[in-house]
Parts: sequence; C-alpha cells; structure tokens
Amino acid sequence: MTLNLTQKIFQKHLVSGDLTPGSPIAIRIDQTLTQDATGTMAYLQFEALGIPKVKTELSVSYVDHNMLQSGFENADDHRFLQSIASRYGIYFSRPGNGICHQVHLERFGAPGKTLLGSDSHTPTCGGIGMIAMGAGGLDVALAMGGQAFNLRMPKVVGIKLTGKLQPFVSGKDVILEVLRRLTVKGGVGRVMEYYGEGVARLDVPDRATITNMGAELGATTSIFPSDKKTLKYLEAQGRDDVWIELKADEGCNYDEELHINLDELEPLVAKPHMPDNVVKVSEIAGLKVDQVAFGSCTNSSYRDLNVMAEMLKDKRIHQRLSAGLSPGSKQVMDEILHNGAMIPIVESGVRILESSCGACIGMGFSPPTEGITVRTFNRNFVGRTGTKNAKSYLVSPETAVACAITGEMTDPRTLALEPIKIDLPEKFRVDDSMIIPPSDELSKVEIIRGPNIKPLPLNKPLPDVLTGIVLLKTEDNITTDHIMPAGSKILPKRSNIPAISEHVFEVIDPTFPSRAKESGGGFVVGGQNYGQGSSREHAALAPMYLGLKAVLVKSFARIHLANLINFGILPLTFANEADYDKIDQGDELEISLQELDTGKLNVRNITKNADIPAVHPLNEREIEILRAGGALAYAKDKQ
Repeated sequence: MTLNLTQKIFQKHLVSGDLTPGSPIAIRIDQTLTQDATGTMAYLQFEALGIPKVKTELSVSYVDHNMLQSGFENADDHRFLQSIASRYGIYFSRPGNGICHQVHLERFGAPGKTLLGSDSHTPTCGGIGMIAMGAGGLDVALAMGGQAFNLRMPKVVGIKLTGKLQPFVSGKDVILEVLRRLTVKGGVGRVMEYYGEGVARLDVPDRATITNMGAELGATTSIFPSDKKTLKYLEAQGRDDVWIELKADEGCNYDEELHINLDELEPLVAKPHMPDNVVKVSEIAGLKVDQVAFGSCTNSSYRDLNVMAEMLKDKRIHQRLSAGLSPGSKQVMDEILHNGAMIPIVESGVRILESSCGACIGMGFSPPTEGITVRTFNRNFVGRTGTKNAKSYLVSPETAVACAITGEMTDPRTLALEPIKIDLPEKFRVDDSMIIPPSDELSKVEIIRGPNIKPLPLNKPLPDVLTGIVLLKTEDNITTDHIMPAGSKILPKRSNIPAISEHVFEVIDPTFPSRAKESGGGFVVGGQNYGQGSSREHAALAPMYLGLKAVLVKSFARIHLANLINFGILPLTFANEADYDKIDQGDELEISLQELDTGKLNVRNITKNADIPAVHPLNEREIEILRAGGALAYAKDKQ
C-alpha cells in the first residue's frame, strides 16, 4: 500500500485507531515544547499528575513570550519555569535565546519525529519533515507524562508546488496564496503536505515560514519532505546525525489536492483583520504606513534578516514611520553580527528589539492610535498588536522593507533593486550555552514559586442537566484573542486564573466576567470556526473558572475544541445552522445530558419555548473526560 508522508509518520507512531480520515486515533509523542505564556499552567498540570520525570525523548521549556519585566510577575514565572524544568528532566531555553519555534527548528527538530507544543505555531518544524502540532498545555502535560495524544485522523491535502519563486517573492507569499484560496477555515481537520518539483527549490527557512502559517488555515499541521535541502540545513547546525530521507510514496493518494505554480506568484498582503483577507500588494500600493515590524516566529530566520539587510544597504527608513526588528534567535543574531548584516539594519534606523514574540502578541512595539502597521508576522486579529483600533497588514520581509523605505505600501519589485540570493552558511555559529539541561539529581531541586502562581482550578463532574442563560452570542471566526486577550497587561496573569479571568471576552464585551459570576455561569453561542488562532488553553480554562458550562456554535477550531473538552466544558454544534437565529443573548437554556452517548442532544430554549437539536463530535473517551470534570481528573483516575 502506498502512503503519503503524513500517513507514514502517523502509522509509525500509531498507538490506537486507524488512518481513516475522521476516525479517533492516538499517537506516541517524541518531543514536546512549551513557552512561558502557556508553560506555567502546563507544568502545574504536569505536577498534578504526580510523575517524577518526563517520559518523552525530549522536552524543552522556552521563555519567549512574556519578556517584558515591568513587574515581578514575569520574572517570578521565569524562575519557576527554570526550576521546574531542572526538577522534571526538561531542557530550559533562557530568556534571550530566542523564539521557541525558530530555536527548536535549529537545535532540536528531527525528521520523522512527532512534536507536540503548547503553541499553535509548533507546525514550524514541519519544515524539516516532522509531524509537529500545536495543542493546549494540558495535552502537552499529559504527553510529557507518557500518554498518547488523541485526535481525529486528519485528511491529507497534497499541495503540489511547481516552478520557481521569482525575485522578491518568498515563502510568505506562498502561504498567503494558500490562505487566499482556502481561507482560515480551509485547513480544519486537515494536514497540508507539500510535494512536487517546486519543493526542491525552497530552502528550509522558506519551508518553515509556510508550515508556521499553516496554523492560520486551522490545519492540524503542515509538512515538507526531508530531502537534500533538509540535510544541508541540519549539517550546518551540526546535527546531520538526526537526518533521514522522508518523502511520500510514488503514486500515493491525497484526500484533496491543490496546485501552486511558484512562477506565477507575486508579492501578497493580508489586509485587516484576518490572515485570509489576501490581495496583491500592487492592488493597495500607496497606502500610508505608520509602523513596520520585522521578525516573529514566521519570518526571523537567517535568510529573512539577510534579505532585509541587503535591501536596506545605503537606505533609511521613511521619517513617517517607526520600524523594529525581533530576531528569531540568539543564533540568528550572532550570525548577522558577525557577517555584518546588522550594520545596514541599524544604520537604516530600524530599532532592535528582543529575540522574542513580544510585538506579535502586543507585548511592546504597539502601533499608534488608528495606525497602519505592516508586519512580517502571522496574525492580524483585532487588538492583537496592543492597539485596539490599529490596522495590521501581513507581508513578506521583502515587502516590509519596501514599505519601510517608501513609507507606504509598496511592491518590492518596483524599487529597481538587483535580485537577492541568500545562501545559508555551511556552518552556523552554534552556541547552546543558553539552553540549560535538567539537573542530574532531580529530586534535590527546589521549585521556586512566586506569589502570582495560584493553585490550578478544577471543574466539577458533569451533571445530568445543564441550565443557565446565554451569556454571550458571537459571530463567525471568533479567535482565542477575542476570548482571552494577550498583551502586556494581561499575559503576566497567566498563572493566576482568578485574575486573568477578569479579562475574558474583554475585546467583545467587558461586562462578560461580572455577568458570568452574577449568573452562576451559563452558555456561549457562536458561529463558524469558533476558537481559531492561538492554542492558549486559558481561553477555555478562564471561562470554566467563570462557570461556562457549554458552548453551542456552528463549528469549532480544532485546538480550542480539545481545550474545552479538557476542562469539562460541553462543546455542541447546531444540527441545523439556521437554528443559530433562534437563540439570543440572555435567553435561558436547559440541556438534558441523558442522551449524551448518542451524539445528539436537545437544547431547550425556555425563554422562547423552542427546542433546538444539537450534536457533538465526542467519542467515548472524550465523553468520559467530560463526565469526570476534565482531562486531568480523568487521567488521575486512570493511573
């Protein structure tokens, strides 16, 4: 039987189930990663399992999100993360070492392995042939405890690449084209597998950019073959011993297919406020720009920053705007310092920010009021920049430089520059001194807890009947940024659920937390693709703390659906989407759970005297998790 690449890796790691799309499967996880915005809670959950040491081949804890130390909270949490990593057999990447996805690609990723990360952009490592998936922190904690990761076998979309990228067109334009065609809902329940002659013409940095932003499609993950380009990259990292050749079998089948001719692509831009709102840069050329932000886990590689430097030689950024760079890793910083690429960047007037996710999540470098910000980042949701009324445009590094020079939206091909070719070095400057291995004597390590770290709240077992009011009714494409915002004021509270819960749905309705507490909890009703975006489980955990009992929507994003189940919140979808109009905010609902095992439930709208049929996607295991009050209670019962 011929297999595609995705099926090959899933098959090798299969613990239970089969590879039929949509069927429940469980797979073995080789590696995990966490970052500090999600990691503190993940490690509190791991501690609750009572396991003395992680059971994965490799687990790494990164500090890259909450780097702004304007109070004690972030600094305290960093100490907690370092001590708990040392105690439980986890490598610790110190603040300043870089963004988790870039560093993991450089120093730990391995073709053919599985990686589960508590960050939705974990699929970055698919650029070297890994099955790398984002998940909620609790799923990552369970994987560190040796448990399999449960999901539904995705469909595999074969994306055939032919041709060759033209000058000033790069990997970012490839994934923007995929988003333009498929939308932010187009990857739900799917893996994007790239193949074809065009793949061999893309280096690992471009591949990683493409797999990184596959998260914006809602995809389970994205993957490229492991080939000679992969080997060259790993040789340059001094890690060619982990390389294996991996590709799809000749004549294999894909559930769906897409063809992109790289020759035909031109610079693209995602307009506010969704990554799939994509047009050609030339169509909005001339739009005045207030800020340009370079970097992020999507576009901060050696290749990206050297392209930036070449285009900025003897140039100055426009006086109208401010520009800032977040390098992807310490390694990338070292390289551009030693090869001189940093000189034109600094001389042009670009501000050098930390090697962190900061600006991408509104943690510093926010644009001005109603500002137009052009970013090489991956998301442009409302308020994500830290300025609620700003407008964010997502572009490639080439386009971002063109905008920074001219002060307006500019197709980089119009600058009359010579085509730029960046070759990766034969050997990167490898310095792992900021990656701290775990202690040789785990049991002797003292875990340091600051006052901001509060006990982990737990849900109660599921009752026979759920009653309450509709606390909020939302539209389509509600993101985790809508549910649980990020930013410098909120993220430091990530290990203090009572405090962070005061900001739930703040972007939509600031009264939500107080109304939820006054009502003793209740329900949320929503549209399509509810919960897209970040993997942050706080978007389920904090609402659970406020008493959220069930969410009834037209459809869910994958990771948020899993997080709702993990924290004992019943996820339901309308049997008939038209019934969405039969419920209003403030209506009183009653849901009997006697027929939960059938997959079909009746939602009684007491206010309108109407019955609304609903369904759920839960399998037997997930129903047991809900009845136990969440995955942590379920896992402890099974030990």
